[in-house]
Amino acid sequence: MHKEIKLVDIRAQYEEIRDELHRTWDEVFVNMHLMLGPHMSAFENEFARYSEARFGVGVGSGTAAIHLGLLALGILPDEEVIVPAFTFFATVEAVAHCGAVPVMLDVDKESATLSPQAVNDFIRENCSLRNGKLYNKTTGRRVHAMIPVHLYGMPAKMDELMQIAHDNGLQVLEDCAQAHGADFNGRKIGSFGDAAAYSFYFSKNLSALGEGGIVLTQREDVKDALQRLRLHGQTDKYTHGEIGFNSRLDEMQAVVLRLKLKHLDRWNQRRIDLAARYDKALQGLPLVSFTAGDGRHPVYHLYVIQTCKRDQLAESLRNRQIGVGIHYPIPCHLQPGVRNLGYRKGDFPVSERLAAEVLSLPMHPHLEDGEVDRVAQAVRDFFKE
Repeated sequence: MHKEIKLVDIRAQYEEIRDELHRTWDEVFVNMHLMLGPHMSAFENEFARYSEARFGVGVGSGTAAIHLGLLALGILPDEEVIVPAFTFFATVEAVAHCGAVPVMLDVDKESATLSPQAVNDFIRENCSLRNGKLYNKTTGRRVHAMIPVHLYGMPAKMDELMQIAHDNGLQVLEDCAQAHGADFNGRKIGSFGDAAAYSFYFSKNLSALGEGGIVLTQREDVKDALQRLRLHGQTDKYTHGEIGFNSRLDEMQAVVLRLKLKHLDRWNQRRIDLAARYDKALQGLPLVSFTAGDGRHPVYHLYVIQTCKRDQLAESLRNRQIGVGIHYPIPCHLQPGVRNLGYRKGDFPVSERLAAEVLSLPMHPHLEDGEVDRVAQAVRDFFKE
């Protein structure tokens, strides 16, 4: 009996850094500065510099990063925000928490990221520009922002999307929850938009031991707004200039993230090498994978294939002790929680097909070459049957 090949192996990464991590934690316990401390401040600066941004503001989670990022950009209730129909639900959820309305659009089939053509078509057919602001002619609402999601670690087409935003008065918040360290045309994702939201959920390329998030920005006004919003709207101690939130990156998680950041490029390169090994081993099979190209340099948070026999293949792999996942089985526009928005099956065919056909294979930087070969052979065996 083969040992199980896990979809993600958190323990292996922890064991690699265990000794150094515990030494640094001991220092924190001596100083007992557990919130908004020196490690958090240092990490904010280090990760911003790594990602080619001016400022970083640590928050409690990736979802909070999107939510607070939108508020810091001035998104108001009853405004509209463009989002991809195929992504993790938190992207849509954060828009709704602002009181704004998510306008879902389809994704590119090559990258599973927001389609510039779909955005252009929506604007051309439904919107008008007045005094530098975009309005939806049907609803009368302002279309204020756009959230490209770098899904699976695959960069969205930021050159085209940023041009659309510039031409139509849209602010851009990049959802980088799955793409720490990826780049597009030689520039780090997260450095293009007005703000960028990252998650440090424990399975991410750069992960905390639990939850955490950060918002990056080039704009000082956005940074200042975020620092208020994450701490109850506080301007001075016990003086609150606005209604804010309790959403901070704690010192213990900052220690983990500072340490892991030193290893991120090496771990990402290992993911890239493993993805190339998968690509080669799976050539010639009746499936599709999302690969680099057109200036995109992904970091493979997930290695995802697409096949019309997804469910049967998943069962076959599980029976051979191989972990798999489905990211994601229901596109956002068909989620029960947003039924009030009026979307129907058939609205976004690419997103719906992806939801029916995508399958995530094991991917993490401590995966062994032989394990990739075993997974690939199991996939090949399935298609021979």
